[in-house]
Amino acid sequence: MVQDITVAPGPVGWTVRSGAFESEMFFLSGASAEAAAYSLGNHIAQVGQPVKIEIFLRDGSLAGRFVFTHPGD
Repeated sequence: MVQDITVAPGPVGWTVRSGAFESEMFFLSGASAEAAAYSLGNHIAQVGQPVKIEIFLRDGSLAGRFVFTHPGD
């Protein structure tokens, strides 16, 4: 099963959401939120679960989609 991670604008700053954890993570900059999402995605993939990261812009449009797979795949 693919683990989804979403980076999106919040009321103040940016949020990172995932089924891997209950609470959202909040960041003041989009770059910090993206870095956290990539780090989390890489960690989850290292233990064998594929990950899909979606990054959204302030206008709601999709800026990018990235997939992490297990290094041995």
